[in-house]
Order: sequence, then structure tokens, then C-alpha cells
Amino acid sequence: MIVAGEASGDLHASRLIEALRQKDADCEIRFIGGDLMAAKAGRPPELHYDRLNVMGFSEVLRNLGSIFRNLKFAKGVIRDFRPDVLILVDFPGFNLKLARFASGLGIRVDYYISPKLWAWKEYRIRSIRKYISHLYSILPFEVDFYKKRGYDDVTYVGNPSVEEVDYALGHISPLRHFKERQGISDERPMIALVPGSRKGEIRNNLPLMIEAAKRYPEFQYVVAAAPSIPEIFYREVAQDPGLKVAFGATLTLIKYSKAALVTSGTATLETALVGTPQVVCYRANGRKWSYKVMEKLLKVKYVSLPNLIVGNEIVPELLVHRCTVARICQHLTPLLQPSPKRDWQINGYRLMRRKLGTSVAPQYAAEIILS
Repeated sequence: MIVAGEASGDLHASRLIEALRQKDADCEIRFIGGDLMAAKAGRPPELHYDRLNVMGFSEVLRNLGSIFRNLKFAKGVIRDFRPDVLILVDFPGFNLKLARFASGLGIRVDYYISPKLWAWKEYRIRSIRKYISHLYSILPFEVDFYKKRGYDDVTYVGNPSVEEVDYALGHISPLRHFKERQGISDERPMIALVPGSRKGEIRNNLPLMIEAAKRYPEFQYVVAAAPSIPEIFYREVAQDPGLKVAFGATLTLIKYSKAALVTSGTATLETALVGTPQVVCYRANGRKWSYKVMEKLLKVKYVSLPNLIVGNEIVPELLVHRCTVARICQHLTPLLQPSPKRDWQINGYRLMRRKLGTSVAPQYAAEIILS
């Protein structure tokens, strides 16, 4: 049984399901996740991840009832199905509760894609040590982090985004076809706006991204839509009658854009793997006290994956109250033209890719799981 709670987890878990089936055609898989996992598993999810996807303190409080119901339902599926192994994919607030429950039933629990304990909530490592049999890391620096804290059952299996992005770029449609499919007739070069996959992120970041992009009239801006968010939501948030929204083509949009404004998360890594210069924007509620709280909670110098992997600031990070239109433009302007800052990012991307290595993460993880 596999549990993924958001869009990126659905993608990574779908590749893991494919790898498991290639190596063991008779394995029976049930899951909580999304449509990509359903396609590979050949069955619908026990619970779709869009029922789980809440973010932020206030949003969690408003949805406590449904969170508890979903947790109870997931435990019921585990109890009835009794899998040989429960594989958790990131999403620690929900998944570590399932780990405790399953472990109590004597079910082996593995973790594919570690929760980001090195960033915050390091206390969760107690649950990892207690309930997780093996952890499959997709970030090379995590192995040392865990081993220094007394957890040795961790393997860096490679980063799945490397294979996923390379595959997507190898099958990318020509720019003309992409524009035709997305209904884009404007010939101006593009700035990609990638405001996240959760509604709260989109509300906080998209209006600011649009306001910044409008300062470059020689460019057009196009929003990369998350698969689980309807188009009407983007239009309501943006309040922009001419808004262009691209569905099912995020990597294609990023590839054909001169630069991108990206909300921190997996998309920053994917943008770097594509090779498009970016500014990382994470507005949250934009208040200075929120930044101070976050500064105290975070255990790392950077929040975006390219910077964390390289150990240096190769992409600018504009967080909370520091994420303003003026500062976005300050960093975006040199990326839209030949400049030392643009060259610095591209060279940093090359170093990042070397650090990530060449292992095919789902294949490697599937081998260890089945062994």
C-alpha cells in the first residue's frame, strides 16, 4: 500500500508503482493518491489526495473534522488490506500517524521521499527511528543528516525529478504546437508563473507574480496550472480578464519561457533541471512576524532545493514580507537578458545536476523494497 498526499507525491509514487510492477507483475497495490497512481496501478485510489490537501495553520484548523475522518478511513484500509509493506511518500503530518498505526499492527513501513526534517520539525526523527524500517532519500545531503542523528537505515536512491524531467524534455512538443493547444496566439516571449499546487499558495503568490510580470510589456506571462485546481479558481484569484493558463504542460511552458517566477517546492528543482532561470517567490501571509517565526523554525540556510543541493545561493529566494513586486523585478530583470546573474544560475544548475547523480530513483527504490 502506498500513500501520497499531493500532486508531486502522486507523480513520484506513480513511477514507483510502475517500477514495482516491472519487477513483480503479480504484486497487489492499493493506494491513497491521485490519477497518475491510478493509471499505473490499474485501479482507483482508496482516497484521492485532493481530499487531504490542506496547508497552513488556519486552513488545518478549519478542516480538522475532515482530516480526522480521512485518517480514520486510511487506518481502516490498512487494517483490512494488511499489506506486506506500507510505503509512505513525504506528507509527514498525515503519514507519520499512519506509520505508527501500521507499525503497531506489525506491518513493515518504508518511507519513499523523506519528509524535510532538516528544514523544520526535526523532532519527527523520533517517529522515523521508531516506526520506519527503511527510508529512501532523493536528496544527497539527507543521508548524512539522518546518520548523524542515529538513523542508519537510509539510502540515497537518486532524484526522480531528474529522470522525469529528462523524459519530458525528450518528448516535448514544438513551441507552435504547445501554443496552439493552450490557445496562445501572442508571439511575445513568455515568463512562466508557477504559483504552487495548493490553493493557499496560489492565493498568496499568483497576484504578486502577475503584478511583477506586468512590468515587462515586451513579454507575456502564462500561469502553469496544477492538475487538481480548476481554471476558474485561477481566474478568481488573478482578477485578470486576459489571464493565460496552461494545463498539463508545466515543464513545456517552463522550457519555452525566458525566465520563471516559482513558488518554493519541487517546482524549483524541476525548473533548474529544465535550465530556465528563476526567481523563487514564497509570500505566505507576507507579514514580517511570520518571517521571524519561520526564521526561528527553519534549520537550514536556504529553502529552495537547487540552493540546498548545491550549498550556495544559485537562485534568489524572496520569502514572506521580502517577497515584493519591486524585489521580484530587481532579480528578474537580469534573468530576462544575457547577464552575469543569468550565467551564474545556469552554471549552478550544471553543478546541481552533477550532485544529484545518475541513479534512477524509482527503479533503485523498488529493488530494495522487493528485496
